Amino acid sequence: MNVQPPTPFPGARAPEQVSFDRAELGVILTLYGRMVAAGEWRDYGISCLREVAVFSIFRRTAEHPLYRIEKRPRLRGRQGIYAVIGMDGQILKRGHELKTVLRVLEKKLIRAVD
Repeated sequence: MNVQPPTPFPGARAPEQVSFDRAELGVILTLYGRMVAAGEWRDYGISCLREVAVFSIFRRTAEHPLYRIEKRPRLRGRQGIYAVIGMDGQILKRGHELKTVLRVLEKKLIRAVD
C-alpha cells in the first residue's frame, strides 16, 4: 500500500492582485478627508485587480469618478508606479512617489479667500 500526499485542486491558488498598502492608503485618505471637509468630494471606491489597484473619487455616488489614483507595479522602471487620471481619461500626473503625484489634486484645494 502506497501513501500519497493529497494533490491540490487545479487552480486552487488565488490569483495575485495589486493593492494599496497601509501607508499608501494613509496618504490617499488624508487628502480625501481634506477634500471632503472642503465640500469637493463625496464618495470613493477601491478596486484591486490583477495588474492595477484603483482608488476612484466621486463627487456624487451615481456619477463617473472625477479622478482615479492608479498603482501599476509593472511601470516601476518606466514612467512610475502611480498615476492620477482625470474624468476624461487624461493622465494628470505620473511618478514614482505617491505624495508628489497627489500634489496635482492638492492644487484644487487652494482657493482665493474673499
